[in-house]
Amino acid sequence: MSGTDRLLILGPILLPLLTAVAGLALWHRPRAQRFIGVAGTAALAAAAVALLTRVADGSILVLQVGGWAAPYGISLVVDLLSALMVLAVSVVALAVVVYSLVDIDKGRAAHGFYPLMQFLLMGACGALITGDLFNLYVWIELLLISSFVLLALGGERAQMEAAIKYVTLSLIGSVLLLAGVGLTYGIVGTLNMADLAVELARLERPGLVNAVSILFLLAMGLKAAVFPLFFWLPASYHTPPATVTALFSGILTKVGVYVLLRLFTLIFVQDVSYTHTIILVAAGLTMVSGVLGAVAQNEFRRILSIHIISQIGYMIMGLALMTPLALAGAIFITVHNIVVKCCLFLVSGLVNRLRGSYQLKKLGGVYLAHPVVAIGFFIPACSLAGVPPLSGFWAKFVLVRAGLEIGHYAIVATALVVGILTLFSMTKIWNEVFWKEAPEGARSEPLSPARWFCYLAPIGLLVVCTVAIGLFAGPLMELFEHAGRQLLDPTQYILAVLGERS
Repeated sequence: MSGTDRLLILGPILLPLLTAVAGLALWHRPRAQRFIGVAGTAALAAAAVALLTRVADGSILVLQVGGWAAPYGISLVVDLLSALMVLAVSVVALAVVVYSLVDIDKGRAAHGFYPLMQFLLMGACGALITGDLFNLYVWIELLLISSFVLLALGGERAQMEAAIKYVTLSLIGSVLLLAGVGLTYGIVGTLNMADLAVELARLERPGLVNAVSILFLLAMGLKAAVFPLFFWLPASYHTPPATVTALFSGILTKVGVYVLLRLFTLIFVQDVSYTHTIILVAAGLTMVSGVLGAVAQNEFRRILSIHIISQIGYMIMGLALMTPLALAGAIFITVHNIVVKCCLFLVSGLVNRLRGSYQLKKLGGVYLAHPVVAIGFFIPACSLAGVPPLSGFWAKFVLVRAGLEIGHYAIVATALVVGILTLFSMTKIWNEVFWKEAPEGARSEPLSPARWFCYLAPIGLLVVCTVAIGLFAGPLMELFEHAGRQLLDPTQYILAVLGERS
């Protein structure tokens, strides 16, 4: 492997680490922390682009850390799915860090917001490119510890209550994940994912493998907010500043979805009729419960928070169908949702800054007063609901087509109905926040040009990404299909990691 490839693999881990360390070294200089945070996140986004370019032809990059050959050492593996996820995470992180320049107060900045954000990115990127289960657990724990502190940062009563619920349930998920890791090692004596794929295929104990797979499904289902394990999300996501919520919406649950995609296409595929039927049922229930919960809400961020749950249902629907087209659709809608959800939360934060509330009844008139802000909501909201020709339409179209091709009409009907209800809830926000007249005595805070730029530039970046994904859905779909084929046939992944040992 060339030195350039090594740097490309290590970049998503080293860049956030170095940025976080630099931020800690400048602990008493918040302004310098802000500058370094933006610069480091921009470098991460550039590295992610280079990484995706390198593997766009279907190559799989593998780095055996310390020169220890797999399965004995630590493997870092980047395929198309990993590279796409790292790029999506880095793009939303760049938007969030610019937005934070005017949204994060001096107190939170002085208490480590920027280093914590970088540690969270490091944990996310590490989880996306690791090649063994134990290090997956370690990276996820780093991600969760950082997210817990970010959630509690500020010390407000609602935040602390939400943080306690979040960390308690996250610890349950972590215990389940660690138990699954330990049992897996006890069964086959390895934790390297490629080696597990080989060894479990030879193991003639399907009942035992299914039991362990359920442990992983519960652990990662809790972290991804899959039905019925999603109750921690609506209790916590609406409490911190919009910057933190937007960051969480783009990263936390999506890492959980990524792990499910990886594990249940590479490792736990011995009894697909059993495991993936459970995932399919969970997908339908996740979609329905999430969208009904959102329809019942009357608070801007609560609606968006609960909508995360319904969109997770679409993502694992593609995994459950387990065809190349369905997996491509799962990847498509995951990437799309990372961008769109983050954008909508950033808009909600700007509306709150302008009007002083997230309650729909207290809002109104934003379209006339700030049409650019209204457009910043309208486009991603339509995309989330699946309005053509935006990215959400094509992602859902692919999933619906995949379901129809193999005769899963019930889940297709569920997905279509949930899409209509999503449009209804987005319309409710539009009518209440943007279209109706502002209530008497409504607040309207003026912003300086510099603050407007820091608010609107990140939103504009994500809106452009949303439109671009829709306009270039054809070429991107080829990439997603290639990634789906890599997942469905992991031979190339196994050979890349184990070489002749496979």
